[in-house]
Amino acid sequence: MAGVPSTAVAAAGLIGGYGTARWSGRRELGGAVLAAAGATAAVQWNRQAGPATAAALTGLYVAAFGGSHPLAKKIGAWPSVLAVTAVVATASALATRRSN
Repeated sequence: MAGVPSTAVAAAGLIGGYGTARWSGRRELGGAVLAAAGATAAVQWNRQAGPATAAALTGLYVAAFGGSHPLAKKIGAWPSVLAVTAVVATASALATRRSN
């Protein structure tokens, strides 16, 4: 995924992780997608913006995953996933824009 922007990798991990879990019926597969994309994005963030920014964005990625669950009870599953993905993607784009 070296040619794919970190923002897209993170977004794909959140959306793809949820979609995989939902459509396969296997939460662990969704978790694997989420983790693989998160790890890839973290490496890219580190290269683009340094370790402190990478740690902050990785923390946000994990918090978005966790926060999507209670949010889903209020607004629905897909809207929740899309909302937290928008937050992570925006933060990623802003944090890495100077280095691109």
